[in-house]
Amino acid sequence: MERESSSDEEDDRQTLIHQNDIIKQSCSSPTTTTTTFHIQDQDHDHDHDDAATHLRYNDYHHQRFSFWGFSGNNNINGRRRRRYLYLLAAFLPLLILILYFITDIRYVFSLNLLNFHNQQDSLSDLMIDSELRALYLLRQQQLSLFALWNQTSTANSNSNSTTLFQDAILNQISFNKQIQQVLLFSHRTGANFSDQTDPTAAAFDDRCRKVSSQIPRRTIQWNPNKNKFLFAICLSGQMSNHLICLEKHMFFAALLNRVLVIPSAKVDYQYNRFLDIQHINACVGRNVVLSFDDFLAYTKNRPRIDSFLCYFSLPSPCFVDEEHVKKLKQQLGLSMGGKLESVWHEDVKKPTKKTLQDVQATFASDGHVIAIGDVFYADLEQDWVMQPGGPIAHNCKTLIEPSRLIMLTAQRFIQTFLGNNFIALHFRRHGFLKFCNGKKPSCFYPIPQAADCITRVVDRANAPVIYLSTDAAESETSLLQSLVVVNGNTIPLVNRPPRNSAEKWDALLYRHGIEGDSQVEAMLDKTICAMSSVFIGASESTFTEDILRLRKDWGSASMCDEYLCQGEQPNFIADSE
Repeated sequence: MERESSSDEEDDRQTLIHQNDIIKQSCSSPTTTTTTFHIQDQDHDHDHDDAATHLRYNDYHHQRFSFWGFSGNNNINGRRRRRYLYLLAAFLPLLILILYFITDIRYVFSLNLLNFHNQQDSLSDLMIDSELRALYLLRQQQLSLFALWNQTSTANSNSNSTTLFQDAILNQISFNKQIQQVLLFSHRTGANFSDQTDPTAAAFDDRCRKVSSQIPRRTIQWNPNKNKFLFAICLSGQMSNHLICLEKHMFFAALLNRVLVIPSAKVDYQYNRFLDIQHINACVGRNVVLSFDDFLAYTKNRPRIDSFLCYFSLPSPCFVDEEHVKKLKQQLGLSMGGKLESVWHEDVKKPTKKTLQDVQATFASDGHVIAIGDVFYADLEQDWVMQPGGPIAHNCKTLIEPSRLIMLTAQRFIQTFLGNNFIALHFRRHGFLKFCNGKKPSCFYPIPQAADCITRVVDRANAPVIYLSTDAAESETSLLQSLVVVNGNTIPLVNRPPRNSAEKWDALLYRHGIEGDSQVEAMLDKTICAMSSVFIGASESTFTEDILRLRKDWGSASMCDEYLCQGEQPNFIADSE
């Protein structure tokens, strides 16, 4: 191994010396004529100088190619290549450093970045141009839709189809505005269509405006004879039916110039818990109504009905059963001067229109106290009865309204949970399925369909919350809540919560001992609904009808008020039994 190593070093030394000689000779002999390689055996002796010259030239070129590793011994050339690679690796950083100082590399990269940004800017400009073009087209569509809406509005048509068409147009305008706002979101520093410059804003503002009646009321003065009384009988349905019946009895009393006696709690509701009796007298300006206790005191505990007259003869006289007649006699101590008397042939299922002259002529009596059976179904001067404020002259908004305690409690609840802009929904369900399916068309809607109808009203009214007055089970209200969604936002359905001492909105009811009373709570529900911005009622429900009466009388009725799914039929109806 040592001899081989020593031999390799000697060969390298000889090669370097030989290469040096060649370089020197080439420097002294600048011209060379031979261009052909003559590969000879290195141990062969040459006698001629030309042969030696060719050999040295050939060795020179051989060394040049060996530098790059194209020829020669593999072991020797491998070591040489490694040496040169080491040298190259050592000098490469120095070379890059020199290039950095003599060349502005940042300029080279900046050119590429500039080209990239130019491409991005060009794409951004195209997007902006497209968005602005889309905004322009949407604006033109918005104005065209608004012009069409104006044409339908000036048509003065009150048909349901026209109303639905107008709503459809406004819905499209609403979608149009939403798209505009989405496109404008990325241009917040640019133009924005504010309500001041948007001609459709007024249409949306007026969409659910309050209903104002400019028609003068047609009224009758109520000037009762102090010694003449009308004893009201109300039996049909629940409290709402009784209130409507009581209101009609007031009209009868005014026509007959009698003081109306409010029914006793022993045979009817405890009206003084949720109605302010003295409010009626104050509005009319004289004593026109009297509680049964005051009437009992007036008669010195000897109450008597001189005549018991029946407005309806069918299905039973006065629409009063024998059980109620017994209660009047036994529990109230009333004596009667005769039997129940039908003044004409009238069926509660098919009432005929009557005039005030009909009533005045038919029910005229010299008796001090007369009783008139249930008049809930009476069709008497409906144009008078249904006008805002009712048919009787007075200086208040309405005669029959919730008590002051209930009014204040409703206001406190609204201030606590709802605010000034809310929708009220009377969602009647309990016992309504069979009742509605007996109607043509039915008024009981599947919850998904009801939710869709409610959502359309919410979108028109632009209200953030709904007050829910309902007798529905939690399974139904939970499903309804999940489906009332507008623009991706769930609209909360708010119920009156159970009493909580930390909440003070119901403190007045608690302090006066009327909290938990079912009739007080029902009247509280009505009052909250009557104060809403928009009301959705249940068709065929007298609870809803009494709310509509209050809204009409108070001036809170809205153009968007409607029955649930008004104009639609349920998309599924169960078979009858």
